[in-house]
Amino acid sequence: MNKRELNPEASLQAAYGARLRSVREARGWTQEELAPRMEYSAVHISAVETGRKPPTLPFSRSADRAFGLVGTADTFERQFREITNGGLLEGFPEYVKHEGRAVEIRLYEVGVIPGLLQTTEYAATREADEVRREVATPEQAEERVTLVSRRQAKLARTPSPMIHAVLDESCVRRPMGSSTIMDAQFDRLLKFAEMPNTVLQIAPFAMGARRPFTLPVTVLTMPDRSIMSYAESAQRGHLERETTSVANILTSYHQLTAEALSQAASVAMIEQLRKGFQ
Repeated sequence: MNKRELNPEASLQAAYGARLRSVREARGWTQEELAPRMEYSAVHISAVETGRKPPTLPFSRSADRAFGLVGTADTFERQFREITNGGLLEGFPEYVKHEGRAVEIRLYEVGVIPGLLQTTEYAATREADEVRREVATPEQAEERVTLVSRRQAKLARTPSPMIHAVLDESCVRRPMGSSTIMDAQFDRLLKFAEMPNTVLQIAPFAMGARRPFTLPVTVLTMPDRSIMSYAESAQRGHLERETTSVANILTSYHQLTAEALSQAASVAMIEQLRKGFQ
């Protein structure tokens, strides 16, 4: 039988299939011998190995049971989640689940427009550069752009969640793509500021040492009025539920909003910057 060559570097899905074949052959099993152990047909297993069929969560968990990988650090389930999460930072997918249910979202961002306020074109331009620098695959970039749209869609509900966004001045001064893309992004920010359930403020560079945060942070208020915060390092995201810690972050956020430009002044800055990009 001719054996189809696999290229695990082609995509995350191809890497999954190549590993499935490698682990199976290391056990000395044929696809027909693995089939009853996984409770999937040999044809199905072959399709996943060669990338003709994407893996699923049940399939991955079945493979982990068959190969004795349950509870280890290198499961097929973990690899599946890397595919479906598009290489997202560890901890972020869990945060997104809570974000979609929150009744209040308070966020502070540095350097880039936050995902909830991005246009699709802005998000795609940012991810295209990630691909260019080889820190993301095209598949990961596409999933991240899609996730931006999904996150925004989840918040378009009734009653609407309150969203208070404070952007460091660097967010609106950093070009991202063409003047057309930036013009549309500025328009998106201005429309966001007009919504009845939103507040938009710019934290100007002039705040200097009075700025309480140096990294992005988000505070969520859930339907039961509990609060949680989310922050990221270069390696992972961290969701904090401990009330005292989150309360301290919320206090700092209130101090930030007191020092930042008013919404009217923030809108005026964005309108002025928009003229410069045209």
